[in-house]
Amino acid sequence: QVWLAESGGGLAQPGGNLKLSCAASGFTFSSDWMYWVRQAPRKGLEWVAMINPDSTTVDYADSVKGRFTISRDNAKNTLFLQMNFLKSEDTAVYFCTKDRGRTDTEYGHWGQGTQVTVSP
Repeated sequence: QVWLAESGGGLAQPGGNLKLSCAASGFTFSSDWMYWVRQAPRKGLEWVAMINPDSTTVDYADSVKGRFTISRDNAKNTLFLQMNFLKSEDTAVYFCTKDRGRTDTEYGHWGQGTQVTVSP
């Protein structure tokens, strides 16, 4: 059974930093592409970042490029999202996902999400 569990969310000031983690189990983590997706209040889902199994390919939404860094530790079955220079518009629930569907907001498996709030 696939299990994805995010942690690390919380309250940060504009310009601050947070690092999210996603602990994975129930599948071969080192073989899967992994993704971060977020949902801001009263808005739809937004793909944030993705990483391939050996970390040689990463990509980011334009809205976070240059500020966020996705990474993974295959030995510890953990996905990360380092978020720097946070903005109020980064306020959202952040989800760790896998098994992308037809679009970049459709995935076969989701974590429960972790709330990130950016506010003075």
